[in-house]
Amino acid sequence: MKYTAKDIAQILDLSVMTADAVVIEQLLTDSRKLVFPAQTLFFALPGPRRDGHEFIESLYDQGVRCFVVNQQMDLLKWKTYCSGAVFFEVANCLTALQKIAAHHRSHFNIPVIGITGSNGKTVVKEWLYQLLSNSYHIVRSPRSYNSQIGVPLSVWKMNATHELAIFEAGISTTHEMEQIAPVIKPTIGVLTHMGHAHAEGFTGMSQKIQEKLRLFETVDTLIYGKDLLNEGVDIEADASMFNRPITFYSWSRKAPATIVITSEINTRNFTELHLLHAGQTHLIQLPFTDKASIDNAMLCMLTLLALGKDVSFIANGIKQLTPVDMRMQLKKGMNGCAFINDSYNLDFDSFVVAGFYLQAQAAGRDSSIVVSDFTETGEASQNLYAKVAKHAATLGIKRFIGIGGQIKKNQSVIQKEFLGTSTQLYFFDSTLSFLQQFRLQDFSNEIILLKGARVFEFERIAKWLEQKMHETVLEINLTALAHNVKQIQHTIGASTKLMAVVKAFSYGNGSAEIARTLAAVKTDYLAVAYVDEGVELRRAGIHLPIMVMSPDEAGFDAMVAFGLEPEIYSFEIYEAFASFLNVQGLEAYGIHIKINTGMNRLGFEPADATVLAQKLVSDKRMVVKSVMSHLVASDAQAHDAFTREQLEVFEQVCSSLETQIRYSFIKHIANSHAVQRHPAATLDMVRVGIGLYGTSANASNGFRKVASLKTTIAQIRQVPAGASVGYERAAIMEKATRIATVRIGYADGYDRRFSNGVGKMYIKGVLCPVVGLVCMDMTMIDVTDVKDISINDEVEIFGEHIAVETLANWSGMNRYEMMSGINARVKRIYIEE
Repeated sequence: MKYTAKDIAQILDLSVMTADAVVIEQLLTDSRKLVFPAQTLFFALPGPRRDGHEFIESLYDQGVRCFVVNQQMDLLKWKTYCSGAVFFEVANCLTALQKIAAHHRSHFNIPVIGITGSNGKTVVKEWLYQLLSNSYHIVRSPRSYNSQIGVPLSVWKMNATHELAIFEAGISTTHEMEQIAPVIKPTIGVLTHMGHAHAEGFTGMSQKIQEKLRLFETVDTLIYGKDLLNEGVDIEADASMFNRPITFYSWSRKAPATIVITSEINTRNFTELHLLHAGQTHLIQLPFTDKASIDNAMLCMLTLLALGKDVSFIANGIKQLTPVDMRMQLKKGMNGCAFINDSYNLDFDSFVVAGFYLQAQAAGRDSSIVVSDFTETGEASQNLYAKVAKHAATLGIKRFIGIGGQIKKNQSVIQKEFLGTSTQLYFFDSTLSFLQQFRLQDFSNEIILLKGARVFEFERIAKWLEQKMHETVLEINLTALAHNVKQIQHTIGASTKLMAVVKAFSYGNGSAEIARTLAAVKTDYLAVAYVDEGVELRRAGIHLPIMVMSPDEAGFDAMVAFGLEPEIYSFEIYEAFASFLNVQGLEAYGIHIKINTGMNRLGFEPADATVLAQKLVSDKRMVVKSVMSHLVASDAQAHDAFTREQLEVFEQVCSSLETQIRYSFIKHIANSHAVQRHPAATLDMVRVGIGLYGTSANASNGFRKVASLKTTIAQIRQVPAGASVGYERAAIMEKATRIATVRIGYADGYDRRFSNGVGKMYIKGVLCPVVGLVCMDMTMIDVTDVKDISINDEVEIFGEHIAVETLANWSGMNRYEMMSGINARVKRIYIEE
């Protein structure tokens, strides 16, 4: 459906606009994700650190002409600048977005499945799509768009071709569901597992369940698992809240229900479920063995029953379910390339999201898109592929490769959108023909996006592109990193800046990829140890201000050439840099002053402040951007008094400097621990390093683990009692023991201090101790207690089940050693959820 400006005004109860010629098809809340400017309505939503109103002029310059703005803002500047633009002035921009989406939803009389719960929402939604996409033309929430903003953007995608809608809704506190329930207005409700995730905003589980159930006030059918609720909770007994007749579909392992699981038999890759339904027993094979997957599959079966599907249809579909990978993976490829493997789904919305991610990761490098036919869209193919090509053309890509009969058939439509660009266009009938005809060496030093429907098996292309390395990987979750940054930003407040320390290869996580994510979430500054680290970031297209913490004279040329800002910590380095600037004829170059308040490593003494100020006043070559110091023990309660002394000395020095040089500067002393333990130390900016990576993440502090180090099993053997394992016969078996040799050693960064049972690795729910000495490339572990273990099974070194902090405690190292010591030969895989 298309709406005019007049239509939007009427929905929002505003005075009738005259701009009937303006047609709105796209709703936008993130200025970075603009696709079709002339058809876009932008909502200037406020954020914790940035306000959407700041981007109005930039969007106007790109062609946007319709804006929803807060009526309390002074709009004169924008109305003057944005000639011919339409401004919808409202009390709350988010409420306006939800109101427009709710109006749009009211035009459709199709089954709408609304899914909520604590865990499993996205998996259930995607599995329902897998099970039903051949029976219905479906619209669904992209990825996990289940928030106050994501829900209306999802519902807006409904159009006349759709026969079924599946939307998920997530809330974190009371009264949120009442805002988005009218937007979804489901006819079928699915309640997933109710756990303690996101429980901080509720007084208890009972209130949380009641708030979630508000989504289902319009449903005719409600689907849930009796085993997924707290004991004592009975939804059917308290159905009065629905104010209408409801048909309940439930499952359980013990209680009476629509479907009862009478037995579960786990094999290596499958679970055989014996189910009792309507007095008959049925056998269902599920290609998963974990409890969460079984629980989610049961909800899917009930939903299919509610839609009238028979048991044979359900059994056939459940047997073919595939894992839901909600993450875009950025991997190292051959010939200096990297590639984004996004096989989560393929529709236009997810293509747009992946395209923007490609653009952000490329950051000036060449980039290519490999995309397959879009299946089961219900949209006229010429219109669809014109949209796809139009978006791709805006990304400035080097190469567009289309695979499949439909996309090849529409190549003339695609070529039209690329007119005037230098993009190379290629079309192939199938994935096989692409692999046979396209040369791997034609990809060189670029970023490649793989975006294919499952039937095209793009994993074959990924395997073809992937750099051949040994099977130990460091998996870095960029979404978790962004979450942690926002957590820190929320803690310090909008008025305090954030400097992210990305020295030492971002503590082993990979500099450029980490820096791009930090830039995307509005980090204010980056800090590196040495000039060459800053140069690498600039060459990777990172434009944030970068402070160099250990500059030296040999690097001054490169530092200035790449716009890096030195930390000046002594009169010797001050004079050397001043002399260099004088020779270059440069003035007012930005620097950062380091004050020694107790670390006794680098920095001017507090007593040097007057002489330093005099030099700065008389010498115009340098301008102080910030003054900083380094806390010694902000993590240790025993030294809190010393931390306060450091802060007091630092503030006195800063006050003295400001008075003497007669201008203000940014002040920063707080590190990762100080952000959490010493709020008085946050000042103008905080300097956070390892705290970004969630190495101490737990349920109570709100941080997420970013990095997971994993390897695989190379060999398994039974070692008899009395036999030795490894070098120097360091381990003699007291009893018959099953030993697995895994593909990681001290050359990868797994220290020899983990030898002889000090270290443990996680496999299938079991912590397996190291046996004997850690070798250069291999380590042996005791897997006697692990069931169903095989060669190439995954082994976790640290990650979800073993914290970096735990590893450090075992070995006597600290977290910094552990993270930064991971060798560059270990493949880094970057994940975007």
